[in-house]
Amino acid sequence: MEKSTLFDRFNNWARRSVTLKLISITILVLLLLIPTSMLTDLVSERQAVRDDAVNEVSSKWGNEQTIGGPVISIPYTASYKNNSGDMEEEIRYAHFLPDALNISGTVQPEKRYRGIYVVVLYNTRLHVSGDFTSLDLEDLNIPLSDYQFQNAVISVGISDMKGIAENISFTINDTLHALNPGLPVHDIFSSGGSFKFPVNRKSKYHFEFDLNLNGSTALGFLPFGKETNVSLTSPWGTPSFTGSFLPDKREISDNGFTASWKVLQLNRNYPQQGTETFIGNSDDKSNVASDDQYAAFGVKLLLPVDEYQKTTRSVKYCIMFIIITFLTFFFTEVLNKRRIHPIQYMLVGFAICLFYVLLLAISEHLSFNLAYLIGCLSTLALITLYAKTIFKNNPLTALFSVLLAILYGFFYSLLQLEDYALLLGSIGLFLILATIMYLTRKVDWYGESEDASPLKT
Repeated sequence: MEKSTLFDRFNNWARRSVTLKLISITILVLLLLIPTSMLTDLVSERQAVRDDAVNEVSSKWGNEQTIGGPVISIPYTASYKNNSGDMEEEIRYAHFLPDALNISGTVQPEKRYRGIYVVVLYNTRLHVSGDFTSLDLEDLNIPLSDYQFQNAVISVGISDMKGIAENISFTINDTLHALNPGLPVHDIFSSGGSFKFPVNRKSKYHFEFDLNLNGSTALGFLPFGKETNVSLTSPWGTPSFTGSFLPDKREISDNGFTASWKVLQLNRNYPQQGTETFIGNSDDKSNVASDDQYAAFGVKLLLPVDEYQKTTRSVKYCIMFIIITFLTFFFTEVLNKRRIHPIQYMLVGFAICLFYVLLLAISEHLSFNLAYLIGCLSTLALITLYAKTIFKNNPLTALFSVLLAILYGFFYSLLQLEDYALLLGSIGLFLILATIMYLTRKVDWYGESEDASPLKT
């Protein structure tokens, strides 16, 4: 009889203990970290599938393009000692950048679809002109007799040659030259075209050529002139200006953008002429076009909404949403004598996690805002109907539903206001904590008063 009484007392304490309930809720929250982390992995997996689709389409049309040049490269004979101490000779190149470089053109975007995924492609038509007014050979400390002026080449860097849509004809001092694929040396560019052009060290050269180029997502330029001027127009309304320099002038509207850059040689960290060493350490085979320190700049054609980025940000708030919902359930127990089983807590937690799965799945087919609304209403209806059977009190259920709706609206606001997310989040959490402190100000956590709280420790 005594054992039965002790068991009944323990059972009654376990059912009414605030401390034990808080411990069980904490354990449930920790368990729900598992599906929360799985949500993050699911979003990353879907994003990787999207990226694979984008890369597949881009690889057939043209990848991100970076354009550099033209550059005059003059071979010269260099002598050096080999490992045995004997003198040997090899052919190296001295490179000369243009004094003036002007680029203008249009970027015509196009959306292609691979399954449910959108790929942003473009065709750009550029007119490139400029001048080589002097070749400062003396600054390189190479004997003039070692230069092979008759074997000089002019090269243009194009990061993905697959995107070239038309043959490229160079006009130099009213003489036409055809650009050929391949480069004689990869000191500067890893990919591009060139043609042989014997030079006279005292001559000045004016060049012009047109470039019809396909690419995807981004278009960049290398500031190779003593003064580099780039001017672009496009009907794309959501550009992102990337690289080392922002445009000096830009206009953006729903109908497109115009942008212009002016970059001086003093704005970059390499000279107008040099041998293979002026573009970096030749031992690691780096080149200007692939190295960020060489100040590439340009524009990226962004999609208006990246649903995966916003869904990833949403999932980060999942555990906070679960904690606040559980606290709402908990204080319903404390203040309104409604006992809720841990299994019921867990089911509500799973419903919250399911909201993010719905958000991810629907946003792949509809806009993110509409997907959020559909997922929110569906989850809100599910939890509200379930809470009604738990509370058996319509006003209490309505109050709980309103609180959930406010939470969904609050977290949606955090997603929209990126610059003010920390401020809004801090204020919101402060108000939530203040509300909890106010509601629990008279709770007898130690059970010293019989009528202070329906739950006792």
